[in-house]
Amino acid sequence: MAATERETLSRSADSRQPPRSLAAQQQNVGTLERWISAFGGGALTAYGLLQRSALGGALAASGGYLVYRGVAGNCLGYRALGVNTARHPGVVSVRQAVSITKSPAELYEFWRNFENLPCFMDHLESVTVQGDKRSHWVAKAPAGMTVAWDANITDEHPKELISWHSAPDADIENWGTVRFVAEPEDRGTVVHVELEYRPPAGKLGAAVARLFGEEPNQQVQEDLRRFKRLMETGEIPTIEGQPRGTRSPLGKILSPRS
Repeated sequence: MAATERETLSRSADSRQPPRSLAAQQQNVGTLERWISAFGGGALTAYGLLQRSALGGALAASGGYLVYRGVAGNCLGYRALGVNTARHPGVVSVRQAVSITKSPAELYEFWRNFENLPCFMDHLESVTVQGDKRSHWVAKAPAGMTVAWDANITDEHPKELISWHSAPDADIENWGTVRFVAEPEDRGTVVHVELEYRPPAGKLGAAVARLFGEEPNQQVQEDLRRFKRLMETGEIPTIEGQPRGTRSPLGKILSPRS
Protein backbone atom coordinates (compact mmCIF):
# COMPACT_ATOMS: atom_id res chain seq x y z
CA MET A 1 0.00 0.00 0.00
CA ALA A 2 1.33 3.46 -0.85
CA ALA A 3 2.41 5.68 2.02
CA THR A 4 -0.29 8.24 1.28
CA GLU A 5 -2.97 5.52 1.42
CA ARG A 6 -1.62 4.22 4.71
CA GLU A 7 -1.67 7.72 6.15
CA THR A 8 -5.23 8.29 4.95
CA LEU A 9 -6.47 5.02 6.43
CA SER A 10 -4.69 5.63 9.74
CA ARG A 11 -5.89 9.21 10.02
CA SER A 12 -9.46 8.22 9.22
CA ALA A 13 -9.58 5.38 11.72
CA ASP A 14 -7.89 7.27 14.56
CA SER A 15 -9.18 10.82 14.33
CA ARG A 16 -12.68 10.68 12.83
CA GLN A 17 -14.64 8.12 14.79
CA PRO A 18 -18.36 7.80 14.00
CA PRO A 19 -20.89 9.37 16.35
CA ARG A 20 -22.03 7.14 19.20
CA SER A 21 -24.30 7.52 22.17
CA LEU A 22 -22.67 8.63 25.42
CA ALA A 23 -23.55 5.31 27.05
CA ALA A 24 -21.93 3.35 24.23
CA GLN A 25 -18.76 5.46 24.52
CA GLN A 26 -18.52 4.94 28.28
CA GLN A 27 -19.23 1.26 28.78
CA ASN A 28 -15.99 -0.70 28.95
CA VAL A 29 -16.67 -2.92 32.01
CA GLY A 30 -18.26 -6.35 31.76
CA THR A 31 -21.56 -7.21 33.47
CA LEU A 32 -20.19 -9.44 36.27
CA GLU A 33 -17.41 -6.97 36.98
CA ARG A 34 -19.96 -4.15 37.19
CA TRP A 35 -22.00 -6.00 39.81
CA ILE A 36 -18.88 -6.69 41.89
CA SER A 37 -17.78 -3.05 41.64
CA ALA A 38 -21.20 -1.71 42.59
CA PHE A 39 -21.76 -3.95 45.62
CA GLY A 40 -18.13 -3.86 46.75
CA GLY A 41 -18.04 -0.10 46.35
CA GLY A 42 -21.24 0.30 48.35
CA ALA A 43 -19.83 -1.76 51.20
CA LEU A 44 -16.53 0.15 51.15
CA THR A 45 -18.35 3.49 51.17
CA ALA A 46 -20.48 2.49 54.16
CA TYR A 47 -17.42 1.23 56.07
CA GLY A 48 -15.46 4.39 55.32
CA LEU A 49 -18.26 6.67 56.51
CA LEU A 50 -18.44 4.79 59.81
CA GLN A 51 -14.73 5.45 60.52
CA ARG A 52 -15.16 9.24 60.87
CA SER A 53 -11.52 9.84 59.96
CA ALA A 54 -9.39 11.02 57.07
CA LEU A 55 -8.68 7.41 56.15
CA GLY A 56 -12.38 6.62 56.36
CA GLY A 57 -13.10 9.54 54.05
CA ALA A 58 -10.59 8.24 51.52
CA LEU A 59 -12.12 4.77 51.69
CA ALA A 60 -15.61 6.21 51.22
CA ALA A 61 -14.42 8.19 48.19
CA SER A 62 -12.84 5.07 46.69
CA GLY A 63 -16.04 3.14 47.33
CA GLY A 64 -18.04 5.88 45.64
CA TYR A 65 -15.90 5.59 42.53
CA LEU A 66 -16.41 1.81 42.49
CA VAL A 67 -20.18 2.33 42.71
CA TYR A 68 -20.00 4.75 39.76
CA ARG A 69 -17.84 2.25 37.86
CA GLY A 70 -20.40 -0.47 38.40
CA VAL A 71 -23.49 1.59 37.62
CA ALA A 72 -22.09 3.39 34.57
CA GLY A 73 -19.98 0.50 33.28
CA ASN A 74 -17.16 2.97 32.75
CA CYS A 75 -13.62 2.58 34.11
CA LEU A 76 -11.26 5.52 33.58
CA GLY A 77 -8.25 3.27 34.14
CA TYR A 78 -9.45 0.82 31.49
CA ARG A 79 -10.07 3.70 29.10
CA ALA A 80 -6.51 5.00 29.53
CA LEU A 81 -5.13 1.50 28.85
CA GLY A 82 -7.50 0.73 25.96
CA VAL A 83 -9.06 -2.19 27.85
CA ASN A 84 -12.68 -3.22 27.32
CA THR A 85 -14.21 -6.15 29.21
CA ALA A 86 -17.78 -5.33 28.17
CA ARG A 87 -17.66 -7.22 24.90
CA HIS A 88 -19.40 -10.53 24.47
CA PRO A 89 -17.21 -13.61 25.16
CA GLY A 90 -15.96 -15.39 22.06
CA VAL A 91 -16.80 -12.46 19.78
CA VAL A 92 -14.26 -10.96 17.36
CA SER A 93 -14.61 -7.19 16.97
CA VAL A 94 -13.36 -5.14 14.04
CA ARG A 95 -13.34 -1.37 13.61
CA GLN A 96 -11.80 0.38 10.61
CA ALA A 97 -12.30 3.53 8.53
CA VAL A 98 -11.15 5.07 5.26
CA SER A 99 -11.45 8.52 3.73
CA ILE A 100 -12.76 8.60 0.13
CA THR A 101 -13.09 11.65 -2.11
CA LYS A 102 -16.71 10.97 -2.97
CA SER A 103 -19.96 12.18 -1.41
CA PRO A 104 -21.78 10.17 1.26
CA ALA A 105 -24.69 9.74 -1.17
CA GLU A 106 -22.51 8.16 -3.88
CA LEU A 107 -20.80 5.76 -1.50
CA TYR A 108 -24.01 4.82 0.28
CA GLU A 109 -25.83 4.09 -2.99
CA PHE A 110 -23.02 1.84 -4.23
CA TRP A 111 -22.73 -0.04 -0.92
CA ARG A 112 -26.49 -0.31 -0.44
CA ASN A 113 -26.68 -2.44 -3.59
CA PHE A 114 -25.05 -5.36 -1.80
CA GLU A 115 -24.58 -7.29 -5.01
CA ASN A 116 -21.77 -4.76 -5.75
CA LEU A 117 -19.75 -5.84 -2.72
CA PRO A 118 -17.98 -8.87 -4.26
CA CYS A 119 -16.25 -6.33 -6.55
CA PHE A 120 -13.89 -5.38 -3.72
CA MET A 121 -14.45 -7.98 -0.98
CA ASP A 122 -12.00 -10.68 -1.92
CA HIS A 123 -13.50 -13.81 -0.36
CA LEU A 124 -17.12 -12.94 -0.95
CA GLU A 125 -18.51 -15.27 -3.61
CA SER A 126 -21.98 -13.80 -4.03
CA VAL A 127 -24.73 -11.72 -2.49
CA THR A 128 -28.33 -12.24 -3.54
CA VAL A 129 -30.88 -9.61 -2.58
CA GLN A 130 -34.08 -11.28 -1.40
CA GLY A 131 -36.20 -8.32 -0.42
CA ASP A 132 -36.09 -4.83 1.00
CA LYS A 133 -34.50 -5.93 4.29
CA ARG A 134 -32.97 -9.34 3.60
CA SER A 135 -30.14 -10.79 1.53
CA HIS A 136 -28.30 -14.11 1.15
CA TRP A 137 -24.49 -14.20 1.42
CA VAL A 138 -22.04 -16.90 0.29
CA ALA A 139 -18.33 -16.71 1.07
CA LYS A 140 -15.47 -18.88 -0.14
CA ALA A 141 -13.68 -20.88 2.55
CA PRO A 142 -10.55 -23.10 2.50
CA ALA A 143 -10.59 -26.62 1.02
CA GLY A 144 -13.45 -25.83 -1.34
CA MET A 145 -15.86 -25.10 1.48
CA THR A 146 -18.35 -22.24 1.50
CA VAL A 147 -19.94 -20.35 4.35
CA ALA A 148 -23.46 -18.96 3.93
CA TRP A 149 -25.91 -16.86 5.88
CA ASP A 150 -28.93 -14.62 5.50
CA ALA A 151 -28.71 -11.07 6.84
CA ASN A 152 -31.36 -8.56 7.79
CA ILE A 153 -31.04 -4.79 7.91
CA THR A 154 -31.83 -3.66 11.45
CA ASP A 155 -31.36 0.09 11.00
CA GLU A 156 -30.86 2.33 8.00
CA HIS A 157 -30.57 6.06 7.32
CA PRO A 158 -30.09 6.89 3.62
CA LYS A 159 -26.69 8.49 2.89
CA GLU A 160 -25.65 7.93 6.53
CA LEU A 161 -25.61 4.36 7.83
CA ILE A 162 -26.63 0.73 7.38
CA SER A 163 -26.80 -1.71 10.31
CA TRP A 164 -27.41 -5.44 10.05
CA HIS A 165 -27.61 -8.70 11.94
CA SER A 166 -27.36 -12.21 10.56
CA ALA A 167 -30.41 -14.48 10.68
CA PRO A 168 -30.61 -17.08 13.49
CA ASP A 169 -29.59 -20.01 11.24
CA ALA A 170 -26.42 -18.31 9.90
CA ASP A 171 -23.20 -20.35 9.63
CA ILE A 172 -21.47 -17.34 11.20
CA GLU A 173 -23.37 -15.05 13.55
CA ASN A 174 -22.39 -11.48 12.66
CA TRP A 175 -23.63 -7.94 13.10
CA GLY A 176 -22.42 -4.39 12.67
CA THR A 177 -22.77 -0.97 11.08
CA VAL A 178 -21.34 0.95 8.13
CA ARG A 179 -21.42 4.75 8.48
CA PHE A 180 -20.85 7.40 5.82
CA VAL A 181 -19.66 10.62 7.49
CA ALA A 182 -19.15 13.76 5.40
CA GLU A 183 -15.82 15.52 5.88
CA PRO A 184 -15.71 19.32 6.34
CA GLU A 185 -15.72 21.58 3.28
CA ASP A 186 -16.91 18.82 0.94
CA ARG A 187 -13.52 17.09 1.09
CA GLY A 188 -15.08 13.65 0.82
CA THR A 189 -16.47 11.02 3.15
CA VAL A 190 -15.11 8.85 5.94
CA VAL A 191 -16.53 5.33 5.70
CA HIS A 192 -16.55 3.67 9.13
CA VAL A 193 -16.98 -0.08 9.44
CA GLU A 194 -17.78 -1.68 12.78
CA LEU A 195 -18.48 -5.40 12.74
CA GLU A 196 -18.51 -8.28 15.16
CA TYR A 197 -18.76 -11.99 14.50
CA ARG A 198 -18.87 -15.13 16.59
CA PRO A 199 -16.80 -17.96 15.04
CA PRO A 200 -18.71 -21.28 15.04
CA ALA A 201 -17.39 -24.42 16.70
CA GLY A 202 -16.12 -27.65 15.16
CA LYS A 203 -14.67 -28.14 11.67
CA LEU A 204 -16.61 -25.22 10.25
CA GLY A 205 -15.17 -23.00 12.97
CA ALA A 206 -11.64 -24.10 12.11
CA ALA A 207 -12.26 -23.29 8.44
CA VAL A 208 -13.68 -19.90 9.34
CA ALA A 209 -10.67 -19.16 11.53
CA ARG A 210 -8.35 -19.83 8.59
CA LEU A 211 -10.59 -17.77 6.34
CA PHE A 212 -10.52 -14.75 8.63
CA GLY A 213 -6.87 -15.05 9.51
CA GLU A 214 -5.14 -13.68 12.58
CA GLU A 215 -5.52 -9.99 11.75
CA PRO A 216 -9.15 -9.28 10.85
CA ASN A 217 -8.66 -5.53 11.33
CA GLN A 218 -5.89 -5.53 8.73
CA GLN A 219 -7.98 -7.65 6.39
CA VAL A 220 -10.94 -5.28 6.63
CA GLN A 221 -8.58 -2.39 6.03
CA GLU A 222 -7.51 -4.05 2.78
CA ASP A 223 -11.15 -4.35 1.70
CA LEU A 224 -11.69 -0.68 2.41
CA ARG A 225 -8.53 0.23 0.51
CA ARG A 226 -9.89 -1.59 -2.55
CA PHE A 227 -13.26 0.13 -2.07
CA LYS A 228 -11.51 3.51 -1.99
CA ARG A 229 -9.57 2.76 -5.18
CA LEU A 230 -12.66 1.46 -6.94
CA MET A 231 -14.76 4.52 -6.08
CA GLU A 232 -12.04 7.08 -6.82
CA THR A 233 -10.54 5.60 -9.98
CA GLY A 234 -13.00 2.99 -11.20
CA GLU A 235 -10.30 0.32 -10.86
CA ILE A 236 -9.23 -2.10 -8.16
CA PRO A 237 -5.46 -2.45 -7.55
CA THR A 238 -4.09 -5.75 -8.81
CA ILE A 239 -1.69 -7.90 -6.80
CA GLU A 240 -0.55 -10.05 -9.71
CA GLY A 241 3.19 -10.52 -9.56
CA GLN A 242 3.26 -9.24 -5.98
CA PRO A 243 3.33 -11.09 -2.66
CA ARG A 244 -0.21 -11.98 -1.66
CA GLY A 245 -1.38 -10.99 1.79
CA THR A 246 -4.17 -12.36 3.95
CA ARG A 247 -7.57 -11.47 2.60
CA SER A 248 -10.59 -10.01 4.22
CA PRO A 249 -13.45 -11.25 6.28
CA LEU A 250 -15.37 -8.15 5.41
CA GLY A 251 -16.42 -9.75 2.24
CA LYS A 252 -18.03 -12.53 4.10
CA ILE A 253 -19.57 -10.66 6.83
CA LEU A 254 -20.25 -7.12 5.96
CA SER A 255 -23.40 -5.33 5.15
CA PRO A 256 -26.44 -7.33 4.64
CA ARG A 257 -29.11 -6.17 2.46
CA SER A 258 -32.45 -6.44 2.83
